[in-house]
Amino acid sequence: MKPYYKEAFEYINKFQPLPITVFDSLYDIANYKEIKKGDKLLDFGTVPQKIYFIASGVVRSYLLLSSGKEVTISLLNPFMFFASFKALLKQKPTDLIFEALTDCHVFEIDYDLFYGFCKKDINLMELYGKFLEDIVLNRELSFIELSSKDATERYLLLRERIPGLDNIIPQYKIAASLGITPVQLSRVRAKL
Repeated sequence: MKPYYKEAFEYINKFQPLPITVFDSLYDIANYKEIKKGDKLLDFGTVPQKIYFIASGVVRSYLLLSSGKEVTISLLNPFMFFASFKALLKQKPTDLIFEALTDCHVFEIDYDLFYGFCKKDINLMELYGKFLEDIVLNRELSFIELSSKDATERYLLLRERIPGLDNIIPQYKIAASLGITPVQLSRVRAKL
């Protein structure tokens, strides 16, 4: 039994259609892991080697300031790729921490192995290109949402993206991901 095989194949083919044999080679180099709530997939100061694909659950990426304050960068939900790309590509220690906010099922792929496959197969190189385009577009969309939408609109968009959000993630972490305080989030929720 190959966990999330069909779902992963369908998701990846939205970016770039892949022959099943190429997808199988990609699936075969991915390590499937069950991650417990609170576990870190990547910690501050680590030089990353992996790209991750989340099949179920929610992962948070955040910075830890010298004051001890946590600054949430993003919430990652199923069928998203993620990594500390700046650190991965430059082979430098990461500033980001990736923490499972719920129990999660993820696939991890060694970046060098994946990139080696890309060099040998145009289908995978095209997939990688589409994937990088998607990251850029999502970052731009996140910036636009944060800059142009009020807290209520951002909260509703997040609830749309992550079903059951309020039941699976603590309020203070939801608020942090929206760039507001827990008190402000309580006010937003009270108005709905």
